[in-house]
Parts: sequence; structure tokens; C-alpha cells
Amino acid sequence: MERMEDFFAARVDEYEGHMLSAVEGCEQAYGMIPSLLPVSCGNLLDLGCGTGLELKEIFKRFPDLIVTGIDLTREMLDKLKHNFPDKEMNLICGSYFDVDLKRNEYDCAVSFQTMHHFEHEAKIGLYQKIFAALKSDGRYIECDYMVENQEEEDFYFAENRRIRRDLNIPEKEFYHYDTPCTVTNQIAMLKKGGFERVESVLRIGNTTILAAYKQALPE
Repeated sequence: MERMEDFFAARVDEYEGHMLSAVEGCEQAYGMIPSLLPVSCGNLLDLGCGTGLELKEIFKRFPDLIVTGIDLTREMLDKLKHNFPDKEMNLICGSYFDVDLKRNEYDCAVSFQTMHHFEHEAKIGLYQKIFAALKSDGRYIECDYMVENQEEEDFYFAENRRIRRDLNIPEKEFYHYDTPCTVTNQIAMLKKGGFERVESVLRIGNTTILAAYKQALPE
């Protein structure tokens, strides 16, 4: 088990090829995300932005988009800047759990294959922070690795705890190990975070996109 930032720093050169060719459903999900953002989106928060594969597609539809990107790994952010030298981006190297976000600041937020490393309570707290950072009609689009049933989820979380215990890794330190949740649990966590309406809009293999809206549909 490696520290999260070290894991991705060691794989920065192969990351894009791996995501596009080895992770079932990711190529289709990258292509779909721009269509889930409203035409009025001008200010985007990208959590765990990596090298910006999702931004490559988003910028095609929103070339003048202003982006705040947060990632733990400096090498990923360096490649992101290299990939989009002419875009207006505020890039922050750090944990999105710790970064202060202004209230009512962003039209939209996205995350891509990053949330499946964390415990439920940590994610609910993060979703509350994302919810507060979005404008009144904002939306959050999450693409992530989600499992079919509770038994699978329980297995991964139990293994993570066992390995951490065996290696004496403190609970709050970020180490790379997949702890995917079920789609049902992810939707429940987003609703606990404040989102009134959450929809599952894509599932290919274990790659799933959820769209969470700050406002429910009018009755």
C-alpha cells in the first residue's frame, strides 16, 4: 500500500492511457460529462483533477470555462498545466477535504474516479462542503467506481482496515486502496450531504456517473 500522492506520482506518465483503455466505461464517461453540465456553466470546481482528462472534453464545449482544480499530486498538476497552457485555471496541490471553499462560488463541480478511496462519513462531510460551495442552481457530477452489492463493499472496507492495521497506518492518512461503495449508498451519502435530487445517468461495468442537483425539480 502506497501513500496516495506517491502512488499517482509514480504513474503519471501512464495514467491517461490506463484510464482510457484499461478501465471499462471511462472513455464513454469522459465523453458524456460535458453534456451533463448546464450551458450557463462558467465556473467549475474539479476535485481530484489529475491530468485533466475530463477537462479535455469539457473544454471542447466550454472553451472559456474558469476552473479550480484540486489534486494531492504535484506531478499530476504539472502535467495538467502542460496539457492546457492557455486555460484559466487555479490549481491547488492538496487534499480537497482540507481546502477551504467559498460558499456559493461555483456553477458546477465534478470528480472523476477519485471518491472510491474514502469512508462514508468523510465523503458525507465533503459533499456538504461541495453543496455549500455551489450556487443555488448548481450541480455536482461524480463519476466513480461503484460495486454491485453490499457484500462487495463490506469486503473492500474490511480489507482496507485489516491492511492498515497490519502496517500500522494511521486512519486519517491517505494511502491508495480502493474502497468502492454501492450506487445506492453513494446516492444516500450525496443526499445526506444536502443534494435534494440525485440521478444515476450512466453505468458501464463498475464505472458509474451520478448527477446531484442542489435544487429539486419544481413540483
